[in-house]
Amino acid sequence: MTIGAAAANSLWLARSIGHAVALQHALANSGAAQERWLRKQLNLNASSEFGRRYDFSSMTSAADFVRRVPLSDYDSIISDVERIRMGEKNVLCSSPVTHLAPTSGSTGSHKLIPFSARSQQGFAAAAGAWMIDLARQRPALIGGPAYWSISPLSERFTNELDSSEMVPVGYADDADYIGGTEAWLVRQVMSVPAEVRHVENTNAFWSLTLLALLRQRDLRLISIWHPSFMDLLLDAAAVNWDLLLEAIESGKCPWLDYLPRFARKLWQYPANPRRALELRRLGFEQWPLWWPRLQVLSCWGEQAAEGGWRRLQKMLPDVLVQAKGLLATEAVITFPIGEYRPLALNSHFFEFIDKHGEPLLANQLVKGEQYEVVVSNGGGLWRYRLGDQVECTRFLQTTPSLRFVGRLGQVSDTRGEKLSEAFIADALRHLWPEGSRPHYAAVQAIDTGAAAWYQLLVSPDYDSHVPNEIVARLETCLCANPHYSLARRLGQLKHLRMSVVDSNRGEIELNAFNGRLGDAKPKVLLDVQRMSQ
Repeated sequence: MTIGAAAANSLWLARSIGHAVALQHALANSGAAQERWLRKQLNLNASSEFGRRYDFSSMTSAADFVRRVPLSDYDSIISDVERIRMGEKNVLCSSPVTHLAPTSGSTGSHKLIPFSARSQQGFAAAAGAWMIDLARQRPALIGGPAYWSISPLSERFTNELDSSEMVPVGYADDADYIGGTEAWLVRQVMSVPAEVRHVENTNAFWSLTLLALLRQRDLRLISIWHPSFMDLLLDAAAVNWDLLLEAIESGKCPWLDYLPRFARKLWQYPANPRRALELRRLGFEQWPLWWPRLQVLSCWGEQAAEGGWRRLQKMLPDVLVQAKGLLATEAVITFPIGEYRPLALNSHFFEFIDKHGEPLLANQLVKGEQYEVVVSNGGGLWRYRLGDQVECTRFLQTTPSLRFVGRLGQVSDTRGEKLSEAFIADALRHLWPEGSRPHYAAVQAIDTGAAAWYQLLVSPDYDSHVPNEIVARLETCLCANPHYSLARRLGQLKHLRMSVVDSNRGEIELNAFNGRLGDAKPKVLLDVQRMSQ
């Protein structure tokens, strides 16, 4: 059974009204909302092995929970995850684990995150409230299909199910994060079949994605991760434009053989000469005109992605180009509501470790302060350190609105300088005048063994600025770090340099990420490049 995109959107929004109403109540009293969510999850998971170990049934408050349950990370639960993977039940949570979602975040090794129906409920609550707010801002969004970016499968993350007793590794598509009827409705709206994720050939993957999108003149929503995702689509258009138009005109797909056999029937589209003629007149460089009814483009808008996000805003003046909130496989941390990025109060329970190492609750945050995020998601993660650092920028009623600062533990230290990603991110934020940051900007250490220095990497659109002034200003900012300053004075680090890189560098970083693109948070401090002298 299938239904039209407008009907599916309307039904999804109707089912999401409750999430939006609940959010409005929660925003007014974030402390009570978080206590309420936690008490419910403690009761539901009291019978699990973890719940019995820490006596969830006797806990009456968030203070009890914080005091009696230790902080955790992936290393502390890896043995439990392996037991779950081999089929054991009731280990970290009482609800059945439906699958293990693979992730490695922006750094670190392969992880498998337990996922259950209760995990999906948390994601559905945030997604539903977000979509209601989007529809309020752009009512025409409801009338047509959407594109939610699809990550190609990695060989490393293919389904590892070897026995009927094992829990599957992986997910069908991003709709699985929502689950239930809502997931089915989301799939009815999808303009690109999720089966494209099985395509291993990179050119074929982008070409098939673009072919499906170009057919959809009525496209209303594009949700991608890094802004330069669009650049890769445009690269594919430039290389394959004639083939794409011929495929639209004839209804025949030249990349069909790259799809698995079971998925090929999904790519049997009728011939559409009229659409092919329209696109031929526009050309592959006029992509903002390809979808005349596009309402929303959602993408990363912080860290290394900020310049690309602002560029898209200028290119699409009639489209709401919205910066995403903070999302991980483990949890939704924030999502956009108007100009705010409030905490997902009704999805998970959050704590924030301050600069003194003390855990604070959502209603205890201070504007302008930075914190490490700790999450309990009800699906098997309890007081779990995500490794993300955020800043409280303002409040939506009583609820903190947060900005992603960087990944904790991402530190460059070639000569004892100890530059953290959060420090680099802050320096880059103040380097250019408001709204004039390049499409791409990041910092990387270069180490030849005999010498080392830092390099500011920028995309070609930096040319409205004087390079020497930019380098001098960044050097001043870096010298605010006493370790970097000392290494410069001693000659251990040579002077800062600037290098212009391909404008797709941000997406190149994502292509090297072996996991779900949604977890690859934009990086402004890149891994050290080792070079010979």
